[in-house]
Amino acid sequence: MPDFETLAKGTLATAATLSTVGAGLLWYGQNYLIYPSAFPPGSRTDVPTPEGLPYEDLTLKTSDKVLLRCFFIPQKKSYHHAADIGDDSTKTDDEFAVTRPTVVMFHGNGGNHGHRVPLARVFYLNMRCNVLMMSYRGYGLSEGSPSEAGLKIDAQTGLDFLTTHPVFSQTKIILYGQSIGGAVSIDLASRNPTKIRALILENTFTSLPSLIPHVLPVLGPFSFLCHQTWDSASKVPLIPASTPILMLSGVKDGIVPKEHMRALWEAVAKRGETKTSGGREYKVGLEHARFKEFPRGGHNDTCVQLGYWPTISDFVQSVTTGEPTEKN
Repeated sequence: MPDFETLAKGTLATAATLSTVGAGLLWYGQNYLIYPSAFPPGSRTDVPTPEGLPYEDLTLKTSDKVLLRCFFIPQKKSYHHAADIGDDSTKTDDEFAVTRPTVVMFHGNGGNHGHRVPLARVFYLNMRCNVLMMSYRGYGLSEGSPSEAGLKIDAQTGLDFLTTHPVFSQTKIILYGQSIGGAVSIDLASRNPTKIRALILENTFTSLPSLIPHVLPVLGPFSFLCHQTWDSASKVPLIPASTPILMLSGVKDGIVPKEHMRALWEAVAKRGETKTSGGREYKVGLEHARFKEFPRGGHNDTCVQLGYWPTISDFVQSVTTGEPTEKN
């Protein structure tokens, strides 16, 4: 039987080896963990299309020469199965499209943008929004490999397409981000404060390093090695207090704890923080924001919870008309 000293040395050696492996996995393999673009199987080759909608296959070239294969669905003044909003029938399709907001969809880290076609249908048919379904580099049929720096360029490329378009540059741009797509949305809005009209954020996080201990507990001690930070908590204060933000949180989210959304909500409220004789006032920040929790919502099914789409519809309507958003 080995003596205590030998056993201790062996234990320490094993711990050191596991620590090295854990650190190496996080440092060198984090892009594969954070951006599983090939999951579920077939996601890099099979991209569902918005069949039945007047979509366009849109290829965007980024500033670093990466081609993104996206979908763009512009509104038509009359379209079967679309909600009737009683607009002037004498308008052309372009004139009608200008009166409707444009939703830019940034999806979560799994699958591809085509898997979110059902969500795009709701925006298009029920709310009569123009819809830009962004594809990240390294996802679906897009070129390149995903990274934080790369996705930020991709998002800017999508926004630049809209803001330089002769028709859609005149529309109100709303960013819709789920999970890591929420982080992409927050970052884009923080860098383009005058170009974004509103944000809709679902089950996103304060930062990736702060999320690692929950998602991958064994790698928690090495979270400081995470170079894909997506530090949304520090970006929210850069978004004007006048920019409406809707936050949708699934209480039973097993990937992004609800505390992350609540922490971001506090940051959203503080955007218009003012000091008064009685303390601090958050009225301005709260005037243009709403937080909604869904008690049974998980990370991937919050979008099918009762009240989810009516909440978004009310918000989009308030953004379109300029009326204050409804409070809880």
